[in-house]
Amino acid sequence: MIEKIKLKSGSSQGQPNLEIELTPITVFVGPNNSGKSRILIEIEKFSRNTSGQPNDLILQNLVFKSLTKNEIETELDKITQKPKFNETIDAGQIIIGKVSSQENSAVRVKVNKDEVVRVAQNPSKNVWYSRYINLYTLRLDGTNRLNLLNEQNAGDLQSTPTNHLSHLFIDNDLRKELRRIIYEAFGKYYVIDPTNIGKLRVRLSDEEPKSEREEKGWENEAINFHKKALLIDEASDGVKAFSGILTTLLAGDPKITLIDEPEAFLHPALSNKLGKEIGKSLRNSHKRLLVATHSSSFLMGCIQSAAPLNIVRLTYKNGVPTSRILPKEKILHLMRHPLLRSTGVLNGLFYETVIVTEADSDRAFYQEINERLLSESDSRGISNCLFINAQNKQTVWEIVKPLRELGIPAVGIVDIDVLKEGGQVFTKLLDGAFIPQLNHQPYHNQRKSLYDALNATRQNWKINGGIDLLNGGDKEACSNFLNQLTDYGVFVIQKGELESWLKHLNASGHGSNWLIDIFSKMGDNPEDANYTKPNNGDVWDFIGEVKKWVENPNKKGIPK
Repeated sequence: MIEKIKLKSGSSQGQPNLEIELTPITVFVGPNNSGKSRILIEIEKFSRNTSGQPNDLILQNLVFKSLTKNEIETELDKITQKPKFNETIDAGQIIIGKVSSQENSAVRVKVNKDEVVRVAQNPSKNVWYSRYINLYTLRLDGTNRLNLLNEQNAGDLQSTPTNHLSHLFIDNDLRKELRRIIYEAFGKYYVIDPTNIGKLRVRLSDEEPKSEREEKGWENEAINFHKKALLIDEASDGVKAFSGILTTLLAGDPKITLIDEPEAFLHPALSNKLGKEIGKSLRNSHKRLLVATHSSSFLMGCIQSAAPLNIVRLTYKNGVPTSRILPKEKILHLMRHPLLRSTGVLNGLFYETVIVTEADSDRAFYQEINERLLSESDSRGISNCLFINAQNKQTVWEIVKPLRELGIPAVGIVDIDVLKEGGQVFTKLLDGAFIPQLNHQPYHNQRKSLYDALNATRQNWKINGGIDLLNGGDKEACSNFLNQLTDYGVFVIQKGELESWLKHLNASGHGSNWLIDIFSKMGDNPEDANYTKPNNGDVWDFIGEVKKWVENPNKKGIPK
């Protein structure tokens, strides 16, 4: 029913506003407070009114699909209801209605059939279209998804089902498919209990029903079977949410479903399965699902389902919104590449910034420094930032590059010995930081000159002071070169290596041994007099320089 979504922002300031050709599933990702939940609310209001609202911040417009005469008549036949006793309707009018999954209550509307058929072919100019869409738009939030499987009226089973439980009760194949999914997830058999005469309720059984009669009948055999099974009301919130969402999407009839944080109440494995099963159910469907999520597991499940999919990343920083479609093949690269998968790179989609270090010790140290800056409300602290580590200085850029291709500001922090190797190794850095190709050779030449100058000191320059071992113009030239790299989000430790920070604490060792010692000497109680708090200079200013690159709206190194 929705053909296209038009937003009020693009990939960056000055870029064209994003237009999304809708697929069965559209997933909105991004940091906290980026507008993921808000866009669902704005889409719902637009769908119900077929017009925007004055306070819409993200959504510019929805383009609705024009329906053919046959399509709209088929849909009307499904929801046309008989007048109630003594209810009058005008000539040419029909009553359309259905039970809303969201409120679990009947919605009935009188419309002129000929007018409906006519205007459905030009949805941008009709008033009635919003009434029709209103019947088929469902938004699920953290509260109402737990009530989707409340006991419902069975209704007249000889006519069109009035709710998703009566539909499921009649459709044996669909019920068995849902039973398979729930059993794989929880080891329980999903059954519909009709033994409260006139009502339908969901139970979870330890045993599979021996026959349809045992599940659907009223005899003692059916009564005893259901008596032993657990009412869904007594299950955990995770079970209710997972089962309710799938029941509604499979057996209900929402054309437009909006779900905020489908992963709520679910652990990662269940979030992944939910995404996968939702994707399978919608793969060849005309229904449209729009989801806002913080879960990389749910997103991976949607991708693994092979359903047509849009992934849209939203950000909102310093009053500037951005939106861009993330290429599915690049997300697949993050999922499949062993290094990227093992370091949880996909989680970077949900942060404003990602900082990539050489090793786990580096990651833990810089993350702690940043936490102390934030805890002191120091302006140098970087909020909403994910710290992850590569395996070495070469693989840092294998992580930075794909994140930047997705528009995520990713920083690489490396020791000064990154200058040791040229050729393909240094080219990987230049490529990963998106330094223009024409600058590559000059950068290679400078790297070689500075490497020679450092070697000429005849000292282990990584351990013994980095560029401080150089004199005069050589030191200035090296500092200038490394500062050029910072313009592209490449931060090289000018004094040498991780262990060169906070020298006054006299930590010893290397790598993890140094980390244990430095953390011990930094202290863990902010009330302790010896607790190390942010100060001027040293690593505190280094993180502050990273913050400046992150905050720069004109930062270099991020593809448009």
